[in-house]
Amino acid sequence: MVPRLVETIDGHRWEDLPDLLAPGFTSRLVHTDETFDRDAWVRLNADYPGFERMELEDLVADGGRAACRAHVTGVVEGRTAHFEVAMFVTVAEGVIQEMTEVWADLDGVAPEGTRPS
Repeated sequence: MVPRLVETIDGHRWEDLPDLLAPGFTSRLVHTDETFDRDAWVRLNADYPGFERMELEDLVADGGRAACRAHVTGVVEGRTAHFEVAMFVTVAEGVIQEMTEVWADLDGVAPEGTRPS
């Protein structure tokens, strides 16, 4: 199910996205402490400014649970920006029931003093 989800998002096939999600679907974005229902999450993805690509980089699944990491590119202030997202997914009855997402941009620098010399 996760590869289908990523392929659908990467293909900008927003009209197909609801079919992959349960009617009671929820997505929690840990980094912003937001929760979205199915319709709001589809809208968030479809309307996200500058989104270009989403590519699955890593996937681990066991039964109805999966964890994955994807690389996302988009245009921010006229430049290509790169992000990574970790998604933790629960699937039942052939659709995604819930998801937790953790996003990070890739131009961060470790805080001073947090790495060995």
